[in-house]
Amino acid sequence: MTTQEVANRLVELCREGKWEQVYQELFSPEIRSIEPEGAPWGTVKGFDAIAKKAKEWESMVEEFHSSEISDPIVAENFFAITMKSKVTLKGQSESMDMDEVCVYKVADGKVVSEQFFYTPMPELV
Repeated sequence: MTTQEVANRLVELCREGKWEQVYQELFSPEIRSIEPEGAPWGTVKGFDAIAKKAKEWESMVEEFHSSEISDPIVAENFFAITMKSKVTLKGQSESMDMDEVCVYKVADGKVVSEQFFYTPMPELV
């Protein structure tokens, strides 16, 4: 798959909420996932570490209210999207808006790294 094809498929699956399928279908087994400094997860590598990070995140969320994934912007073997969502975390009475930029690197038709840019929430640090 080309970088554009990987980007389009990732956006399609994310919009459908098929996060696990994104990892299985599009990610290299050696995927590297990078969170911003001050975020609880830091940098992890491999499917198992990403699955653990996803489960930890899901365990913190009481309710997902909405999600919006932008169309991808592609340059060479990189692409970027924005993700916006509204969630209520467990133990919180009010929902909160989350907004991040996600940058992916593709090699041999698979995502080999993902990096997220957002301001970490103080209550998660």
